Amino acid sequence: MDKNEGTPLLNQDVLEGSEQNNLGQSGIEAGLPQIHWDIGTAYDFFISLTVLHNPEDFGLRASWAAGVRSRLSTVEKKTLLDAERACGSPITWIYQLPAPKNASSAIWTLGQIPAEERLPALAFDEGQSSRKREIFLDVAERGAWDEADMEALKSVYKEDKSSKHKPTSPKILKNKLDTWAEVRDFGERYLAALESYYRVFFAEEETRIEPILRMELSSAQEMSNQLGLMELLEQLSQGLHFDQILNKDKIILAPSFWASPLVFFDDIGESEMLLTFGARPAQDSLVPGEAIPDALLRGLKAISDPTRLRILRFLTCDPMTPADLARKLRLRAPTVTHHLKTLRLAGLVHLSIELNSEGHYAARLEAVEELNKNLDKFLKCE
Repeated sequence: MDKNEGTPLLNQDVLEGSEQNNLGQSGIEAGLPQIHWDIGTAYDFFISLTVLHNPEDFGLRASWAAGVRSRLSTVEKKTLLDAERACGSPITWIYQLPAPKNASSAIWTLGQIPAEERLPALAFDEGQSSRKREIFLDVAERGAWDEADMEALKSVYKEDKSSKHKPTSPKILKNKLDTWAEVRDFGERYLAALESYYRVFFAEEETRIEPILRMELSSAQEMSNQLGLMELLEQLSQGLHFDQILNKDKIILAPSFWASPLVFFDDIGESEMLLTFGARPAQDSLVPGEAIPDALLRGLKAISDPTRLRILRFLTCDPMTPADLARKLRLRAPTVTHHLKTLRLAGLVHLSIELNSEGHYAARLEAVEELNKNLDKFLKCE
């Protein structure tokens, strides 16, 4: 689940101490967006909650994710799950925070917002207008919802084929409406739950990943001096080609340890887009102390299945859509989609996303070669 890629893209040195809100720009090319950089552990603070609630989508052991969540009370766990369903990872809101954009400053800023305004602030961009927003804010104002609200919301999600937080069942829609109907009480519980999550888990995690984020940002900035915009984004996203960025004037890139290798993205108005890129080195693991690197495990898992090997072989010859592959393999479309998600998570395929069309996949042969190198390096007793 590149979020929000199917829910899955800057140049001045990073300043010592507090980062500026805009860390400079680079990659100015004729007719292409300007690239800007951002950094802050607050991105991973919220993204980590998305990952912990959807571990399979990010190649994380469900048992370990459940263990982290078990450190919270029952009320806190439910509140954070409700927030994930209601607004996902609020990366646009984080981008607008002042430096240093760490977890503590994000929690403090949220605490300065009146309780009833916290969910709207995270869920919607300021000035954004949509039918979905109108429905939720109306429910919040009334403190209740009825069947007409449910039907209106179903219609909105059905028509919005590009929705990044599309619910999968009426139960999730009901959960969203229930959350908005108690927006003030939810705002109080949510702040308390975030404070608890930071205290019992993320404070230590933040210390671990902060220097890695700085290192990976510096590496990405150096890469931007060597590559064109589209090639840069494809490298940072491990195979994502995203035509929608060509309609923007500015692309903001921020490193994320927890999202790796997938990306989270969101529009900032009509002219800007924010994307987080994977910033977890190939030799590192999401689970602290894990002996085998995540990238190696994901890659070996991906090629251990005969169907996925066949898919890679087909994609080496020609780019294909999931529908093309389903016909060629004589498999159901959901089965093919599942295999493609595994290959995408391993970084073994290119994914080209075009507006109003099905994504095209192609084999990422350089990643297959890198997998072989990582396996060889791991097996050497040094």
